[in-house]
Parts: sequence; structure tokens; C-alpha cells
Amino acid sequence: MKTSDLLIQCLEKEGVKYIFALPGEEIEDILFSLEKSSIKIVIVRHEQGASFMANIWGRITGKAGVCLATLGPGATNLITGLADAHLDKSPVVAITGQGNVNRLHKESHQLVDIVNMFKPIVKWNTSIHDADTLSETVRKAFKLAQMEKPGVTHLEIPEDIAGLKTLCTPLEPKILRRSTPDYKAINESLKLLSSVQRPLIVAGNGAIRKRASKHLRLLVDKMKGKDFPLYAIEQSDLILAVGYDVAEYDPVVWNPQKKPIIHIDFLPSEVYDYYDPKVEIVADISATLWELNNQLGKKDFHFEKQWFVPVRRAIEKDLNHYELNDTCRFTVPGVLLLLRRLINDDDIIISDVGAHKIWIGRNFPVYNPGTCIISNGFASMGIAVPGGIAAKLACPEKNVIAVCGDGGFLMNSQEIETAKRIGVGYTILILNDNDYGLISWKQKTHVQKSFGTVISNPDFKKYAESFGVNAYMPRTKSDLETALRKSIHTNEVNIIAVDIDPSENVRLSEKLNSDLSTLLI
Repeated sequence: MKTSDLLIQCLEKEGVKYIFALPGEEIEDILFSLEKSSIKIVIVRHEQGASFMANIWGRITGKAGVCLATLGPGATNLITGLADAHLDKSPVVAITGQGNVNRLHKESHQLVDIVNMFKPIVKWNTSIHDADTLSETVRKAFKLAQMEKPGVTHLEIPEDIAGLKTLCTPLEPKILRRSTPDYKAINESLKLLSSVQRPLIVAGNGAIRKRASKHLRLLVDKMKGKDFPLYAIEQSDLILAVGYDVAEYDPVVWNPQKKPIIHIDFLPSEVYDYYDPKVEIVADISATLWELNNQLGKKDFHFEKQWFVPVRRAIEKDLNHYELNDTCRFTVPGVLLLLRRLINDDDIIISDVGAHKIWIGRNFPVYNPGTCIISNGFASMGIAVPGGIAAKLACPEKNVIAVCGDGGFLMNSQEIETAKRIGVGYTILILNDNDYGLISWKQKTHVQKSFGTVISNPDFKKYAESFGVNAYMPRTKSDLETALRKSIHTNEVNIIAVDIDPSENVRLSEKLNSDLSTLLI
């Protein structure tokens, strides 16, 4: 068979359901090999959209998302979405075309060294120059991408190699069993837990993978117990960091007191003065939490049961403080409060990057793992519109809402056509302030003014209608509630554009510079 046919058979063997791609000459054989495959190809409007879709598919499903692009600019356009997957630990396999092997040693049309360009943002990559090695390289790419901690792998396939004949067959995927926790580390952790009264769990990205979230909730039930969460950390006497990466939230912000830490993760901790664990349990997170739960059930631990309640009450009161009414302008936290009330606990929101991302992290309670996807480690604007497509394909039974600022929305808004063409229905909520609001917010906090951030926007209603999708531009809370109710449950592409008052951003900075401990009652 042709090497390109073998590639598709290998992808089918790996359980791939979708490939997010933009066509090109050098991947012609691969495209035609996909024509009769069980794998569905989603043709996108920009390669960045393809890498974001593969990224979000990987984060939600735990199985590697696959994106495909041609050589040169096709490959380089994947970089942002792949770098995002790299820092947010999302399993992705990227496949790129390349020119014939006989021209790779010299300057040539669209030829750049993609393999070396990708190396800083992948776990492993290679250029395939021997058709008979393809089965091994595909299996290795998926194994490494999905192995903890997940990440990106990349295969480059020159066009002449893709057209060669080969007698190889796909390799069978195997389940990889991960290590169990060291009993000495477990015992040291239990000894530390027995000496404290107010342990606090900091659950990171890794805590929602591989069934760990179930065991984490059991652990929380056993333990029971700047912004408000930082006051809770300040009052705690031990931190259990579960599946946490320093790229998610700098420890210098949340651990300036250098609290004692128990590090529970698949890999050892980063070397960092403000994150220097007393004990590291380096093993399967789920197995570790299961063992801790088992041991805690056998021993008589005496934790304070209600020490965190004042912080929780203060958070709830603060969230409700932003309630909208029909006489006030929209604010991001007010819109998020209404959205949270209208969607199900297991519905999915994809947050783009901008001022609203800060508010989502602060003001949007999450009740189930994998239901609030934020580009955190790399903080990539433009992820939400294509990400919403992948989320809906991964979870067609759930409502999906992509929450964007006006800046991030227009970075990949062309993928609305993709969603419409393939029949994927989700809601795009645009929070519009005609500004790169996060940068403006930070500038005003630093020097009381902003510069270089103001932008203008199209008529979002006309823009949406040009794609043949529904659009709403509510002016009151009642209008917004009606629009959200209509949009969320229609299973069609809908756009809701809301003009928001950004002054709430600076007021939050002022609030956080005050002493919030007086509100902890």
C-alpha cells in the first residue's frame, strides 16, 4: 500500500475520529488517503484554528487531537496552538507535509526546518525519510503525546515518502500502566497531615486527568476542610498540590509565606524557592489519592472542620454583588453570573484570553472537571472560537459556549464558517469594549492611563449574518437572558455580542489593594 494509506490506517488504529486540517500540495496523498477513511476531516480556514481544535480535543477527551498542515507557512501557522497545548499539557499529534527529500539539503521553495523550529514546543518529533519506519513513528508519537504529562508530538512527512509503497502494517496501541506511589512518601505525607489543622488543596491541571478528579473529591470530603482564595491559603498550615504546574499560577503570588507543601504529581516538581515541597509523591495521581483516602480512613485525623467557611461565604457574597439589572450597563462579572445560572453544571465554556479571562478565573464557579477550558500556560488569544468547535465535536450532548473579548474573537472568527459548514452548533458570547481590555486594565493600574489599546469593530450582527448564523445584541438584562436561553439550547451557531463597561476592571484592582480580611465573617 502507499505510505499515506498506511498513515491513515495507523491513525484509525489509534482511535482518531477527527483530523483538523488545511489542504496543501505536499499533503495531497494524505488527503486522498483520508477520502475513504472512517476518520472525518474538518477543513479549517486557518492552520492556527486546526491546532487550537486539536488542542481542545486533547484537553477534553484525554486522547491526542490531530492536526494536519502542509509545509512552510502551513506548518508555522500551527505553532501558537501547539505551544498552547505544550504549556497546558494537552495531547496533540501534529502532522506536516514537506517537499521531496532530494531538495531538503538546499534552499528551496517554502522550505524551512520545521522539525527544529518545533523542538522547543514538542515532547518529540521527527521527519520520516523511510516509509518502513512509519508504523513505529506514529505509535511513538501517540504514546508520548498521551503519556503523562501529556503534550505535543510532531511528524513531518515529505511528499515523495507519502507516495512510496510499503509492506508495513499498523502497530497495536497498548495501555501504559503508571507507577504506584512510594509507601515511604505516603507515610511522610500522613505524618505531615497528622501535625496540621488547616490543610488546603491546590488542584492543578493534572488533577482532572485519568479519573483523578473522582478520588480528589473523596479526599476533599475526608479533609473538609490579595483575593479571597489567597486569604484561605494564608490561613492554611499545609498545601496539598495535586497535579499542579508552576506555569498555571506563579507560586510567588499564592505562596509568599512558603507554606509546607506535599507535591502529588506524575513528575517531580519544578525547582523553585516558593515551591519547595516537604514531600513529593511522584506517581499516578489517581492511585496516590486512592491510597491517601484509604489510609486517612484508617487513622483518626483531627482537622478543623469550618475554618474555610468565612472565605467561602465572602466569595459567594462577592459573586452575587455583581448582579445585573435592567438599568445598569453590562459588566463582565455580571454577564458571567447570569451565564452560570443558565447553563448546566456539565456544560462547557471555552475562555478566550483578555480581561474576561481574569473574571472567569475569579467569578465563574466550576462544578465538574473539564467544563471550563482556559488557555492558561500560554494565554493564547483566538483560542475560543475554534476551540468551541472541537469541544462540541468531543461532547455533542453538552451545550458549549465560547466566551471571547472583541480582540480575541476577530483573531479566528473565520472559523464560524467551519462550524456552519460542518453543522456544529454552539454559542459565541462576545464581550465588547472596543479595546484590548486586559492590556488597558494593566496600564491603568500601573500608570492611571492607557495607550495603544483602542480598536474598532464591525457591526457584529451584520458580521454574523454574513456567515448565515443567528446574532443577538441585547441592551438589557432581560434581553440578554432571553438571548442566552434561545441560543444555548438551539444546537446552532449563535453569536451574542454584549457591549460591556470596562470600568469594573480597575475597580477590582482597587478592591484587591484593600484589606478584604474585614469581609471574612
